[in-house]
Amino acid sequence: MTVRLRAHHLLCMLSYAGKGYSAAFTENFDRICARLGRGEDVELVEGPDDVCAPLLCTGDAHCHDESVVARDRAALAAIGELMRQPLGAGQHLRLDAPRLAALRNSFRQGAIRAACTGCEWHDLCSDIAAGGFPDIRLRAD
Repeated sequence: MTVRLRAHHLLCMLSYAGKGYSAAFTENFDRICARLGRGEDVELVEGPDDVCAPLLCTGDAHCHDESVVARDRAALAAIGELMRQPLGAGQHLRLDAPRLAALRNSFRQGAIRAACTGCEWHDLCSDIAAGGFPDIRLRAD
């Protein structure tokens, strides 16, 4: 199986430690992290993805907002630069341990965090990264 992710969620998952918009959101994100940790591929998508699913049934879903789309563009550019390859919708990635370590190192240093500017979770993610990513949910063997 494949997990469908928009680009900025590649950043979110690096520091995700079980906090979210609702219980349904965190339960869903926990399941996604477990799937990725077992080696499922990521398919990059434009717009709402598997992480967004619990929010789409609410009246206040922000998944289509231009600010979120801009966040995706910034994340795609930064991650593509780090990986030294252009990235886009439809591409598949494997988030193995070495790739996650490289992403987290760049995240901690701020090198791939342009997409995080203005995000309500910015400070929490910064604290998690500064602390060495304790209690994160996505781990790869």
